[in-house]
Order: sequence, then C-alpha cells, then structure tokens
Amino acid sequence: MRHLIAGYDLSTNKLYGHVKARKGRTEFLAFCRYLRSLHPAGVRIAIVLDNFSPHPSTRTDPRVGRWAAANNVELAYVPFYGSWLNRIEAQFTALRYFALDGTDHDSHREQASMIRRYIAWRNRHVTDPRLRKVIRRAETINRAKVA
Repeated sequence: MRHLIAGYDLSTNKLYGHVKARKGRTEFLAFCRYLRSLHPAGVRIAIVLDNFSPHPSTRTDPRVGRWAAANNVELAYVPFYGSWLNRIEAQFTALRYFALDGTDHDSHREQASMIRRYIAWRNRHVTDPRLRKVIRRAETINRAKVA
C-alpha cells in the first residue's frame, strides 16, 4: 500500500505530490513543510484540508497547529463530507485517467514513478486540451453531486 500526499497551488496551477508508505501526521507535517518552502516566508499561505484523520491533528496533536502558527500558514478545513469543495479532487481524477487507469504496475516503485512522471507532465502541460477536458468534467460531476 502506498499513499499520495498531494497539494495543488491555485496561484500557479501546479500539482505537488509525494508518494509515501505511510500517511500519518509525521508525513503530513513534512509535506506541509515542503509546501511552505515553495513560497517566501513573508507570504501567508493557506492549506485547504479535508477531514482525513492526519489533517484534524491540530485538535489531537498540537505539532501541526504550532508549526502553522509559527510559519505564517493558515489551515483551512472543508466541511465534513465536503471534499468536493476542495479543488484538488478534480486533479486526482485526471491523475487516475492519465496515469493509473488500465495499468498493472509490477511494483510500488514503478507506480510511484508513473505518478511522479504524470505530475511533472501535468505541470508542464496545464493548457493541454485533453487535461482541461478531464478536469472540467470532474469538476462538473462533483458539483452535480450536491445539486
């Protein structure tokens, strides 16, 4: 089992991701530190989080909350059962469509490599019509689920 810890920068339309064997609070905090490193320290950033168990750790594990307060980061949570509000969800649909559907990787390493290669391709081709079509369709489907 492997986990993708990912972030989507709305200002640059770039996707970032790390494939990890675990997806706990320690890995989450390390990824938050990575996201923070992408912007100057004086720029306040907001990290939008769903309700996956390592994310609400500010209530049960103060490390993330203390780190956020000390590093000019706001943690913003989507409502419970509201992950469709998180703009990264459509990006995951595109990742599955372009990199994972119909594949049978021999190893976790091969699958992680495919995911990293997709993210690099996606960030270089943000205006690709095929990519835009898949993302638009995923956004429309997610909005329709709540209408």
